[in-house]
Amino acid sequence: MGIARFNLKPIVAAAAVIVTFSGIAGAQEADLTDESALLEALATADPSEARRIERQLQGLWSKSGSASADLLLERGREAMEDNDTRLAIEHLTALTDHAPEFAEGWHARASAFFGADRYGLALDDLQRALALNPHNYNAIYGLGLIFEALDAPELALDAYRRALAIHPHHEEVTKAVNRLEPRVGGQSL
Repeated sequence: MGIARFNLKPIVAAAAVIVTFSGIAGAQEADLTDESALLEALATADPSEARRIERQLQGLWSKSGSASADLLLERGREAMEDNDTRLAIEHLTALTDHAPEFAEGWHARASAFFGADRYGLALDDLQRALALNPHNYNAIYGLGLIFEALDAPELALDAYRRALAIHPHHEEVTKAVNRLEPRVGGQSL
């Protein structure tokens, strides 16, 4: 399967936005430790409530329980924001070595690998992240971005639909589904 011949800059930018947004501290209104309740609420929330719940989930998923791991995640995200994928990969590799059970470390490093056009490594890390946290709709969205970059629109659309099943108001995923459905023919996969 060949690499798609289209401009990947918007996709890389979207991946960077996801990594950046994932770093935003969670909202202060609710208990950030009840992931299942937050996911259930997200599935039925209106768009404005969904944004609040998403911030809470991202805050929950970004807490490793280790100050050193949290610092490595922060440094990796900062490097991504500065478009220094080499440094981001270094910090995030140290994180995954230090905290291999921390799903967000794998997700963040996958985003860095994606930004470096290292799609195989990004896929490996996303698989690890999703094995640890199968509800991470941003990681599932990342799978879709990679499949789309590899010119596998059916697989991309399937991933995007999986992400929307968890977070029905995710704007970037909705745009991706709307972009791909006509190309794939709107068929269920």
